[in-house]
Amino acid sequence: MEFQTKLLIGGKLVEGDGAGIEVENPATEETVVTVASASVAQLDQAVAAARAAIPDWASMPAVDRAPLLRNIADRLRAKTEELAGLMTTEIGRPLLESRDEVEWSAACFEYYAEVARSEIGRVIPPIEASQFAVVVKEPHGVVGCIVPWNFPLLLLCWKIAPALAAGNTVVCKPSEVTPLSTLALADVFDDLPDGTVNLVAGAGEIGSAISAHPGIDCVAFTGSVATGHKVGIACAARNARANLEMGGKDPFIVCSDIGDEGVQIAAKGGAWAAYLNAGQVCTSSERFYVMEDVYDDYVAAFVDFTKSLVIGDPLDPKTDIGPMVSAVQRGKAVAQVEAAVAAGAELLTGGGNAGRPKGHYLEPCVLTGVPEDSDLMTEETFGPVAPIVPVKTLEEAITKANSLDFGLGANIYTRDLNTAITCLKQVRAGSVWINDPLTDNDAGPFGGFKNSGIGRELGTEGLDAFREAKHVHMDSVIEAKDWWYPYG
Repeated sequence: MEFQTKLLIGGKLVEGDGAGIEVENPATEETVVTVASASVAQLDQAVAAARAAIPDWASMPAVDRAPLLRNIADRLRAKTEELAGLMTTEIGRPLLESRDEVEWSAACFEYYAEVARSEIGRVIPPIEASQFAVVVKEPHGVVGCIVPWNFPLLLLCWKIAPALAAGNTVVCKPSEVTPLSTLALADVFDDLPDGTVNLVAGAGEIGSAISAHPGIDCVAFTGSVATGHKVGIACAARNARANLEMGGKDPFIVCSDIGDEGVQIAAKGGAWAAYLNAGQVCTSSERFYVMEDVYDDYVAAFVDFTKSLVIGDPLDPKTDIGPMVSAVQRGKAVAQVEAAVAAGAELLTGGGNAGRPKGHYLEPCVLTGVPEDSDLMTEETFGPVAPIVPVKTLEEAITKANSLDFGLGANIYTRDLNTAITCLKQVRAGSVWINDPLTDNDAGPFGGFKNSGIGRELGTEGLDAFREAKHVHMDSVIEAKDWWYPYG
């Protein structure tokens, strides 16, 4: 497989001047290529190129931008196998999931190509008959996009697509763990004016420089709470806009009304919600609260289904779960499991390396009896681990679901309409999925309550995240007003 390792700055592919980044294949633990990161000077060049591109791109009518965005979607689909292969190489995720990510990324560009054509503000009622008043929504200018490794293309496109649709230009930094799939996007932006999209590789130094850069008007970030706080503080220090998605510890509630068949389905849905991408999803279900009268059956079904999953080579079409992205990520998940077991929890299945001599494999874990104050129940795990807890009532389940300082997503299984309505009203989360876990919708906003983030991606809310509202008040008559001076 060939790797495109150059940066995209001002419409040109250039070698990075910064330190080398070794890209590891987590299935083999081999370094596949070294990418030279951007220097701070090259970041300055990228920002300058983005600023220079603003007049042409921001003034382009939305009807003319729309076909360019749709063309990006077409080019993404044409590169599906290449991009999917790169993501699987970098992340260790099954190839099927990587192909899905390319399709979802393309669909996001299609959505915003059309949404941005439908409105640019609104007309509001004037306060006098001779007046006309409108609200106009304008682009911020240059948007800095800082993207994590778990969904390197999708989470990038969730930022780039609405930012471009709103008339902004962008400077994007992928995670240092997964630069290859992002840098491979360079040619999909060929039809845009030079400098409209800039792609720079780098680690924390470049991310910090983006957050603090005076030429960047808005920063869109997805990543950890700790890093998100740093980004927010850097933006606040210079009054730049910030859109932050910072992870979660999502609850999964199973109600007693779902019946025997529902228990089996909810077990499969729960396993998918907990283990997708080896549990390395910001909306992974990491806390299961199950009504007592179906608890034993649910745990048995969950364990049986977990044991049936195929752990192995992510390039093998039969594989359900590949390796975790790194030894560090695997170690964090294992440490939480081991600490919980030491505190009295029971590990019903999982925890091994699937018999693989190489690779960061972790067999998916199911635990019961986990203490409520353990890290496994309170801190983000980001691994294929499912602690299952019995609850007596819906009120108890909702109380536990809301007990942490996270609020990104939540899942509920129920056949009762009243229960569903109670949950959607009372569970404090940005996304509430009922009987269909982890399903995103380009038209629906995505983001978190509490410490899970600030702002929203996707939907019209995601478009507004990259626009400033301007109130224009106009009077057709030039005359002195009765309420002016002198008051006497």
